[in-house]
Amino acid sequence: MERAPGAFHPSRPLLEAVRHYDADHGPVPGVHIMVGRSVSDNAPGAERMRDSYELSIAVDGVTITASAPQGAFYGMMTLRQILRHAAPDHVPCLNIRDWPDYANRGVMLDISRDRVPTMETLFHLVDLWSELKINQLQLYTEHTFAYSAHPKVWEHASPMTADEFRALDAYCASRYIELVPNQNSFGHMERWLTHPEYLHLAEAPNGFNGFDGVFQREPFSLSPAVPDSIPFLAGLYDELLPNFTSDKFNVGCDETIDLGQGRSADLCRSRGTGRVYLDFVRKVHDLVSARGRKMLCWGDVILHYPELIRELPADAVALTWGYEADHPFEKECSAFEKSGLEYYVCAGTSAWNSLGGRWENARSNLENAAAQGLSHGAAGFLITEWGDNGHMQQYPISLPGYLYGAALSWSVAESRGLPVADALSLHVLRDTGGELSRALIDLGDATSSIPIRLHNSTVLAMILIDSRYPYCRNRYPEFAGSDFASCRRVIEGALSRVKCAVKGFDDPLLREEIAYTARLMLHACNLAELRLGAGVRSIDEIGAADRSRLEAELEPLIAEYRRLWLARSRPGGLDDSVGRLEELLESYREK
Repeated sequence: MERAPGAFHPSRPLLEAVRHYDADHGPVPGVHIMVGRSVSDNAPGAERMRDSYELSIAVDGVTITASAPQGAFYGMMTLRQILRHAAPDHVPCLNIRDWPDYANRGVMLDISRDRVPTMETLFHLVDLWSELKINQLQLYTEHTFAYSAHPKVWEHASPMTADEFRALDAYCASRYIELVPNQNSFGHMERWLTHPEYLHLAEAPNGFNGFDGVFQREPFSLSPAVPDSIPFLAGLYDELLPNFTSDKFNVGCDETIDLGQGRSADLCRSRGTGRVYLDFVRKVHDLVSARGRKMLCWGDVILHYPELIRELPADAVALTWGYEADHPFEKECSAFEKSGLEYYVCAGTSAWNSLGGRWENARSNLENAAAQGLSHGAAGFLITEWGDNGHMQQYPISLPGYLYGAALSWSVAESRGLPVADALSLHVLRDTGGELSRALIDLGDATSSIPIRLHNSTVLAMILIDSRYPYCRNRYPEFAGSDFASCRRVIEGALSRVKCAVKGFDDPLLREEIAYTARLMLHACNLAELRLGAGVRSIDEIGAADRSRLEAELEPLIAEYRRLWLARSRPGGLDDSVGRLEELLESYREK
């Protein structure tokens, strides 16, 4: 960016047109757009050049030059942000030449762990992501597409329909976002396999040893040893894929933790588990290729068998992922770089399993992934937002990760250290005074005062649901005697900020969602102090008076949880999600 003398005075029609601009928008008064001209000889790669642009703001008007239409669109998004940042009647003259570090800059949103957003919410998110120059979206799907032949699986899930995917695909295209179809196709199939009609496809129909050796009673993965598995997937693909214009398809195939523990046990012993996994993925690839798509798949399983990476189909795209600050992205990216396989690097918002987020972890995780992926030639950067254990995090909790991840995917070096709270306030939350934005970051940092950390979660989230998911319980003794006072003070401070926030933000629901998050976190602090601070104790050992107080706190929070859910999400999955809190409430009442 180079500053120039003078200032531009935009007209009101220009301000309004830029504010509502999309790819189908007509001419903008005072903005001259030229497409088809090279912006810079210094931007390598045709894919990145398509997104490049030059933006010139002069005294007499604005000029955007781009090599392709999407570059012009991104130039307009930068102009929108400049106009929002500058005094509306006095915009400094300048010249910007810009292009991205990553050609593929995506978000993956989980719609299978209970929470399926309404179409209005999805359109709103697409508007946000497009301004942040995201150009790829995947909706992670296990059972939440309305397959005509399989209503038993999705009947209570309020799934996406074919018409809705077509509408979303067109809406994304109008903002230069590629909607990539997504259907997990190997592991994470428990929502299918728990039904008797599909149990014959399961690898371990009678259960298996899962993470940390904890026995899981429900089946999890399709079995490579069952011939019907491939025709079953073919039927799903034939119905799902025609609703998308993308030439890509993410088939998942991650975390096949039960592989070799059931029907494929003999096959795995004779051929090796890695080889059995690879053979099945290659069969899935054949299905995808026959339908004219390029296969994307998770890379976590094949990384356990590095000698087999080169045997993945040459046109496949691997997705290497990890969500902790110190995840070994350098090692994993190097392995895929050496294989010659195209791959994306995938980090996360760190919002799931947290209530209020894990902002310190998210920042480092996103920076680490973006830097290592760029250094080792990754073709894309994917920001993931998961819904593990009921998708309990409220909508705003993911926003800092979306914003910072998008900034890093466009320009790694220049975006490090971005003042995220300020950017959130100005460009996302639009909260006058910035109180909501600072409250959001504070909630994300609240548990950092607790010296003991849990993997991929916070103790405040997990203690609310540990009756159903006890896999963190073996760490609880480490918290004995812990002081939650510092954590409480941060949360209370954030809640005070929300109460002080003046009107001015576009979406008043944001205030309610952030305040609710703070109150639920305070309730979790109360429970943690009674159970962990005083030594690891079960709820039935808590005194009657304390349990009554906990009950009185949680009951209205559950009602509010239901109301806020329905404001942005579909009813399917709500009962399952809130059921975790209702189980906790019942445990307070039990004698």
